[in-house]
Amino acid sequence: MSLASASPADPAALEQLVAAKEVIVACGSGGVGKTTVAAALGAAVAARLGGRVLVLTVDPAKRLADALGLGGIGNEATRIPPAAFEAAGVKPKGELYAAMLDMSESWDALVRRHAPDDRTARQILNNPLYKNISRRFSQGQDYIAMERLYELHEEGSYDLLVVDTPPSRNALDLLDAPSRMQDFFSSRLLQWLTVPYRSRLINMASRPFYQVADRVLGSQLLQDLADFFILFQTMREGFVARAAAVDRLLHDLRTTFLLVTTLEAVPGREALEMKAALAERRLHLGLLVCNRVLPAALTDPDSQEAAEALSAGAGDLARLLASGAGGGPEPDVTARVIEEVAASFSNFRQVATRESELARELSSLHGVTATVPYQPGHVADLAGLLQVGATIWGEQPKPGRRRKA
Repeated sequence: MSLASASPADPAALEQLVAAKEVIVACGSGGVGKTTVAAALGAAVAARLGGRVLVLTVDPAKRLADALGLGGIGNEATRIPPAAFEAAGVKPKGELYAAMLDMSESWDALVRRHAPDDRTARQILNNPLYKNISRRFSQGQDYIAMERLYELHEEGSYDLLVVDTPPSRNALDLLDAPSRMQDFFSSRLLQWLTVPYRSRLINMASRPFYQVADRVLGSQLLQDLADFFILFQTMREGFVARAAAVDRLLHDLRTTFLLVTTLEAVPGREALEMKAALAERRLHLGLLVCNRVLPAALTDPDSQEAAEALSAGAGDLARLLASGAGGGPEPDVTARVIEEVAASFSNFRQVATRESELARELSSLHGVTATVPYQPGHVADLAGLLQVGATIWGEQPKPGRRRKA
């Protein structure tokens, strides 16, 4: 299988997939261009299929935020103006919106939603430990991203939500975030911190612990911690119920996952693990995008024969060039350059061959797989995003625009 065969054999299959879904969750390891691919797919859907499409991204690079018109914008969605499409030479059938997850605003909204009353919400928001703990909560971004996804889906304002998941050392963190939040409310640490302050009676076994903790941390810090977590536990019922609802949405037939990877060894291995984990959890993987792929021409046997012939005849070709009109560099210098070019081609061919094998393994038994070829440069505007989206749709990239998804 050549790398070219990893592109969608029939773009109609991609259209059918996207048309049947309301939520697309982009996942993959860091550094593979996941945010760019997610935004490009959303832009392509809005341009080609119509409807109202929202791309929710997390911590995008500044150039991508500028391309989406996200400068200084948080949770509130902003429409990409039609003029931006027109400048890219495209007349969209639908509307494209973008939002950037704001952790601070999202946590505050979460507290107001799940607190039993306004008074408790104000106490939590004003607690001196709240801002530090909530902003640094383990897997906090993952949980907030899934929470925000659910909220937007429930609002029903958009035909398609494309969610770029937070950067993480473990791509599965986003799937585990709701259950981890539930586990947090029943953790022994939370019980140890709050039980003594719920009652004036401290048993003899636990008294030494709190005496030492008072000396090391200070009684006021312990009191502040206890106050915060006691208040936080009042939201347990809401958090647990919401986590279950988020899990149902992820398993819903209207939700699919977009797995983005490069064909390097480490991201490729993590993509295989992610693919297996999604299957194990019965989560639908609808689209696989192999990003920054080397050209299929590198694996052409005729090209390798040409490189070998070039290397073998380097000396003769160098002398021929030197004998031409106007002369040229010394034949030995030219021969070394020709041999280096041939050797470089062979090295790239080996990498491309390994990529081809990994692409075959990733795309086996999978319905829709697309490749985005490697090109230098970066996506800096909507036109660049639309070009990446067109490539995902199976179109050949247009020459002349330099970018790296």
